[in-house]
Amino acid sequence: MSNVNLDWSNLSFGYIKTAKRFVANFKNGAWDNGALTDDDKVVISECAGVLQYAQTCFEGLKAYTTQDGKIVTFRPDLNGERMENSCRRLEMPVFPKERFIQAVLDVVKANIDYVPPYGTGATLYIRPYMFGSSPVIGVKPADEYQFRILVTPVGPYFKGGVKPITVRLSDLDRAAPHGTGDIKAGLNYAMSLYNIVDAHKCGFAENMYTDPATHTYIEETGGANILFVTKDGKLVTPKSDSILPSITRRSLLTVAKDYCGMEVEERKINKNELADFVECGLCGTAAVISPIGKINDHGKEIVYNDGKDEMGPVMAKLYDTLTGIQMGRLEAPKGWIYEIK
Repeated sequence: MSNVNLDWSNLSFGYIKTAKRFVANFKNGAWDNGALTDDDKVVISECAGVLQYAQTCFEGLKAYTTQDGKIVTFRPDLNGERMENSCRRLEMPVFPKERFIQAVLDVVKANIDYVPPYGTGATLYIRPYMFGSSPVIGVKPADEYQFRILVTPVGPYFKGGVKPITVRLSDLDRAAPHGTGDIKAGLNYAMSLYNIVDAHKCGFAENMYTDPATHTYIEETGGANILFVTKDGKLVTPKSDSILPSITRRSLLTVAKDYCGMEVEERKINKNELADFVECGLCGTAAVISPIGKINDHGKEIVYNDGKDEMGPVMAKLYDTLTGIQMGRLEAPKGWIYEIK
């Protein structure tokens, strides 16, 4: 029984300070052993590389209480691999995947009282991140870095249940051709903020981006990969070198094929095909699947799931299956679930 007094069923999707966080420092060419700490404050130079040249990357995953009372996390090895790739591309020292996984397990265990109970709809959000911490005035990589993991209990991404959202086809780009769109760099999200604020002002939940080179092929939104369902029940997702390789998307493709018996396809999707699909959704760690009810293409509306105010049947099946695996209601593929003991 948790010693933390929180209204688990009414948590927002926001930050709550917890007991412990993990911190490791890179100095003189090597990582130290790292440690758990009570201190939630980050102290760095005013000229730190992260503040001057945005040298930072991050990850996001969750810990859950399963149906049988176990505390687990979902595929942290893939988050560790993705962070290794982000670090290499940003000329940051790699924090090894094995140490990443262990640090995730340790920080969840240290905050076990903050893992929400099963059935509340809440989870423990895990945020690993790294940044250049030493002073940098010339344009170059920092010499020192800090890797940290914070955790915070969060409520469902959608309060009041999942409802279809309306997105717009954007004329702006979220990534450059041959740029950083396929890594989880903070700068990718910074450059999307103007466009998402404008989308909200215009009554849209998100921006759907096309490829930055030709503006012809569908890519992703500012913070999620995209899924489509064809009239004959095939799951199709965009393929591009400038899309972030979502762990949720990769898991859903396996779920669709191996659990739901669906045909799956990763390929380029021309924006002219949008009206040919019957369901559409966004996928990511926070919400798992967010159904798209409408895409606004410069005033022309493309409607999915016959305009119903609910998740389409295929997306609902995929959502229920993946969350069933995460919550222990369904048997998981080997290696997907890591138990905190």
